[in-house]
Amino acid sequence: MTDTMRALQASAFSIDSLHVTQRPLPQPRRGEVLVRLRAASLNHRDLSILTENYLPNLPLPYVPASDGAGEVAAVGEGVTRWRIGDRIVPVYTQGWHDGLPTPEMRTRRTLGGPLDGTLQELLVIPEEDAVATPPSLSDAEAATLPIAALTAWSTLIEGGIKPGANVLVQGTGGVALFALQFAKAAGATVIATSSSDAKLQRLKALGADIVINYRSDEQWPQTARAATAGRGADIIVETGGATLSQSLAAAAFGGFVGVVGFVAGYEATFGVRQLLGPMLRVQGIAIGSRARFEAMNRAIELHRIKPVIDSTFALAGGAEAFRRMASGRHFGKIVVTH
Repeated sequence: MTDTMRALQASAFSIDSLHVTQRPLPQPRRGEVLVRLRAASLNHRDLSILTENYLPNLPLPYVPASDGAGEVAAVGEGVTRWRIGDRIVPVYTQGWHDGLPTPEMRTRRTLGGPLDGTLQELLVIPEEDAVATPPSLSDAEAATLPIAALTAWSTLIEGGIKPGANVLVQGTGGVALFALQFAKAAGATVIATSSSDAKLQRLKALGADIVINYRSDEQWPQTARAATAGRGADIIVETGGATLSQSLAAAAFGGFVGVVGFVAGYEATFGVRQLLGPMLRVQGIAIGSRARFEAMNRAIELHRIKPVIDSTFALAGGAEAFRRMASGRHFGKIVVTH
């Protein structure tokens, strides 16, 4: 093992600033493990940090990306949870093992900013801050789980998913596709929206029961209601942010709207009566704990759920991976292999 490793580093907040560089090889201390990352995957958060001033005070240069998977390459003194060679996935919010996270975890202990990201060959983490890779998944597939899959899982759990529920998912990013797959495994009816008819056909092939083109159908909340005999969606996975008002209009009486993202914008305007009359619950979803991650992985194994991967890039092509995400043309997760 050499004393350096490759990393994709951003020297400014722009895609064009990304370049592969050599960094000193990290060494695990007591209670830590050295993870040889085999793959990483991109999330909208990573693109926002890199291009949208999402973390303006983040020191430069930095290594982007929050999700990754690989195997244990070395262990520090006292480590008992893992052995060299174990396949593991680092937890996005380091230190969040169960229950609610602390504010410090949410602001200071997240991979890909402010902590170093996963677009590097090796990463040191505390032994408690990883989960075992589901045996049925490759490293590239497992690298898609920490944010997108766990966000989708947490939204459905917080919404009280059960057989017969109507679940609405927005778009064809990783969270939406995982929510579709998890909801179908739970026996729910899935309504999926997209601006592309071609993508809607792919959503149907994945199991979506009702598909709606929100661009050609501006009254899509009413269409969703009509397609569910007037009931609406019991659980809505709100990935747009700025589309919250439409989601509230599509929700069933007593329904749940999990706000998980902001791909359509950071600001949303809605009427208070949209909440009061139908007695809706709206909740921000901040990924999930290690315990919830482990429960999700058991479900992935039980139902043999396979992540949908849009495209794969080499580490040297990381900038192109980000451009692919910025284009909005992707269907599923974008992966970078090391």
